[in-house]
Amino acid sequence: MPPERIPVVVIGGGQAGLSVSWYLGAAGIEHLVVESATLVHAWSDKRWNNFTLVTPNWHCRLPGHVYDGPDPDGFMTRDEVVDWLASWLRTFTPPVREHTTVTRLRQLAGDGFELTLSGSDGPRVLHCEQVVVATGGYPLPITPPFAQSLDPAVTQLHSEQYFAPEQLPDGAVLVVGTGQSGTQIAEDLHLAGRTVHLAVGNAPRVARTYRGRDCMTWLSDMGIYDTPAAQYPGGKAAQEKTNHYVTGRDGGRDIDLRRFATEGMHLYGHLIGGKDTRLTFAPTLTASLDAADATYNSICADIDAHITAEGIDAPPPSRYRSVWEPADEPTELDLAEAGITSVIWSIGYRPDYRWIEASAFDGGGRPMQTRGVTQVPGLNFVGLPWMHTWGSGRFLGIDRDARHIAEVIAQSLDPAALDPEALNTEALNTGRRFRLAAGQ
Repeated sequence: MPPERIPVVVIGGGQAGLSVSWYLGAAGIEHLVVESATLVHAWSDKRWNNFTLVTPNWHCRLPGHVYDGPDPDGFMTRDEVVDWLASWLRTFTPPVREHTTVTRLRQLAGDGFELTLSGSDGPRVLHCEQVVVATGGYPLPITPPFAQSLDPAVTQLHSEQYFAPEQLPDGAVLVVGTGQSGTQIAEDLHLAGRTVHLAVGNAPRVARTYRGRDCMTWLSDMGIYDTPAAQYPGGKAAQEKTNHYVTGRDGGRDIDLRRFATEGMHLYGHLIGGKDTRLTFAPTLTASLDAADATYNSICADIDAHITAEGIDAPPPSRYRSVWEPADEPTELDLAEAGITSVIWSIGYRPDYRWIEASAFDGGGRPMQTRGVTQVPGLNFVGLPWMHTWGSGRFLGIDRDARHIAEVIAQSLDPAALDPEALNTEALNTGRRFRLAAGQ
């Protein structure tokens, strides 16, 4: 069959790709969204049952769809997020081809791209002028090489496969990693009465509320989420750090690993190796806890400075003080002796763009882009962490990022067609139909 021709193809039907589709559709630009499963499926398929957002509900902003529920300072549960996204999808009709995977994307010798698709109707080929890759920054879950050397009697899951304590066999659980997922899963198991062992990484933490408001609301007021990546303090090193751990569960609270230790949770440093039932840890626990608390207090100090500079009336400042110190640094653990029957890996994800044949990636396999636009004409990305700001990849920044990509595409397809006056704040806030292209 001859290749199907479509001006723009968006690969990925999550909230980022669909946001670009929303703008392209409003502009009357023909396009297609290709999704390997179903739209926004990751929210129901890859979050545990007691998952909640860690950012306040008022951060939830998508094109034409802003959270307007009764609890803007609260934190939606997984099911509430799924319902909120479903209500957004009822407001427009994106052109979607679901259960279809792009197995190859290559740049054509002239202009444009060729996409090879695999779906229920067999392989197909698409040709397009513009591509938006919205498959997420890090789709492949990481497990360490030695995981396959552990005792096969021990159940192993990645954090995206965990849903509830009941799915695990009886016995203690080892959670590896203390990013947002690892700490919240450890808490979920702890609250369910399971004995939890936790390998602590180098993730920082943040207070849930400070001086009368949510910390993320203070940070938003301070412009932290709007600062372009190139201007962000600390540069690349700051951007590479794991996100701060905190929870929105039960209305939101701090996650204090030291307090968990006083309640019976077993803490260790970095997990560096293992075989059969024996694991080895680096003696990094004290340093990791101290560093996380230092970040916590540093953020509070930054908020103090903002409050003083703006003359804001707020409750008095405070600092976190340790409630527990490790008596020693355990470096070995026998899973069988500790009664550990399950291991949950929560050590992150890695990029996988091997299916894209284009010179748009650095040595680590990450896209080289500026606000989602690469040096390869017509190849764009959306939904990446730090694509433009710290808010990129979050609900708070997706609308702005998607709108920018849609503008770039519209100008590329017809440089004379863009109508800047049509892209006004009122149209974005109300979700009214607007024009990117003149005369439409």
